[in-house]
Amino acid sequence: MRQAGGVSRRGGGVLQFLEVEGASAAAAVLEEEDVGRGVGDLDMEDAYPSIVAVKVARRAILGIVGVNVVLGKFCAARAAPMQDMKEPDVLRTLKLPSGVIIQDIVEGKGKEADEEDTVQFNYVCRRSNGYFVHSTVSQFSGESSPVILRLGDEQMIKGLKEVLSGMKVGGKRRALIPPSVGYTSEALQPIPEEFGPRRSLLSHAKEPLIFEVQLLKLL
Repeated sequence: MRQAGGVSRRGGGVLQFLEVEGASAAAAVLEEEDVGRGVGDLDMEDAYPSIVAVKVARRAILGIVGVNVVLGKFCAARAAPMQDMKEPDVLRTLKLPSGVIIQDIVEGKGKEADEEDTVQFNYVCRRSNGYFVHSTVSQFSGESSPVILRLGDEQMIKGLKEVLSGMKVGGKRRALIPPSVGYTSEALQPIPEEFGPRRSLLSHAKEPLIFEVQLLKLL
C-alpha cells in the first residue's frame, strides 16, 4: 500500500518529466522511488523472497501500465480542445489602413456609432500573446465600470475610436491595435484610474494590444 501511495504523490512530477524527456525518463523516476525505499524494506525482502516477487511484479506493472496511462492522458489532453476555450464565431474580419484588425463577433442593433455620438462601452485589454492587462468588468464580482467617451474627442486612442465607429448597441468586436494608434500618450483614454492597473497598461503601450469591446449605449 505504501508503494502505491508514493507513486500517486509523484504523479505530477511524472507528468512534468514526460513533457521534457519522454516515457522512458518517467519510468526512471518511478525506479528512483523504489531505490530510495530504505534499509528496512531491503531486509524484509531478504527474509521473505515471496514478497520480493510481489514487489517486482508491482514495479513492472507501474513501469509498463502506469506510465502508459499517464502518457495516454497527457496525449489526450494535448489533442482534445478545452470546451471553455472555444473561440467565438467571427462574422467578418476587417483590416484598416492604420493597421487595426477588427473582428465582428456580435452585430448589435440600431444606428451605427459615429463621431457625433458619446458611447458607453465595456472592454477587456490583453497583450497580443493573450495575457490579461485590464478590464472594465471585474473578474471576481462580475461588476462593470463602463467607459463613457465622445467618439469625436481627441482624448480616445485612435485605434479604439476606429473600432467603436460603426458599432451598434449590443455589438461586440475584437481588435488588434498596433502601438502607432494606441497609447501614444499617457493622457489618452481609456485608462484605469488605479495606479497598479494604469502602470500595467502603460508598460505595454509600445506593443500591439488586443481589445474586446462591447457597446452598451449611445448617449
